[in-house]
Amino acid sequence: MTVKLEVNVAGIRMVNPVMLASGIIGYGAEYTKIEGFSNDDFGAIVLKGTTLKKRLGNPPQRLASSYLGILNSIGLQNPGIDYVLEKLVPKLRQYKTNILLNISGSEEAEYRKIAEKVGKGEGIHGLEVNISCPNVKSGGMQFGSDPDSSFRVIEGVKKATDLPVIAKLSPNVTDIKLIAKACIDAGADALSLINTVKAMAIDIETKRPKLGANFGGLSGPAIKPVAIYNVFQAYQVAKRFQIPLIGVGGIQDEEDIIEFILAGASAVQIGTSLLVYDMKPNTLIKNLEKKLEQMRIGDINELVGKVNLHP
Repeated sequence: MTVKLEVNVAGIRMVNPVMLASGIIGYGAEYTKIEGFSNDDFGAIVLKGTTLKKRLGNPPQRLASSYLGILNSIGLQNPGIDYVLEKLVPKLRQYKTNILLNISGSEEAEYRKIAEKVGKGEGIHGLEVNISCPNVKSGGMQFGSDPDSSFRVIEGVKKATDLPVIAKLSPNVTDIKLIAKACIDAGADALSLINTVKAMAIDIETKRPKLGANFGGLSGPAIKPVAIYNVFQAYQVAKRFQIPLIGVGGIQDEEDIIEFILAGASAVQIGTSLLVYDMKPNTLIKNLEKKLEQMRIGDINELVGKVNLHP
């Protein structure tokens, strides 16, 4: 039985629904140093969150372990959009996969200015707009927790570029459906969710937070049920407008991928499991195909949103 894994997310055609998430994958070169790993194995890779100007990020410590996950507080450290476009993106043109760039800002105008620059650079196939980062003092999540602010950021980016615009949403909100609707109304071509869950860890010996910025974001398998719930909720809004969703949060195996798709996602991103759980992404995709064969599913798109709720 031949299984179709190809998906189309906002006009971005992918060989399979598995994407590498922003942050973990860096700028697309780091993991290629591992034997047997190729960016071309995936439907897309999402480059690290990038701002208009260079950012040094948060003070150490930036990572802390947690049961079934990790806390991070990187603070969007990056070399700035000009450096990324001039020095890093050209190195990625050797790959056939789709290259998406995650962008962030401290004010609405910053997002728009970045989008204008990216529109002029070759080699980027879409923008993931980060309105959900919990690890910066200004920008990020403050935009994604308010429908009006979300609308303005996405609308500004959409007007500044011809590239597909994907809004990355936060779980740290009262009702994600309101944010999803605002982003769709602003012209978002797709939504990705969720970003990390705001969290904290304390060293009982020093009585100080384990993270240098005191708080951070929790990722990994511990947040998967939260991500599934948020994808399902957002799908109730997005399906009315035929806006695709990208599920993010705690994926470890092929069954996790299928779970996200049943909840309403058309594609997924993997991140923490690459870093912490020694995931073999190539094997993951092969196992996904085998599982779909066992389920007698000829096209993975048949499963989008097909969860059967209890009466």
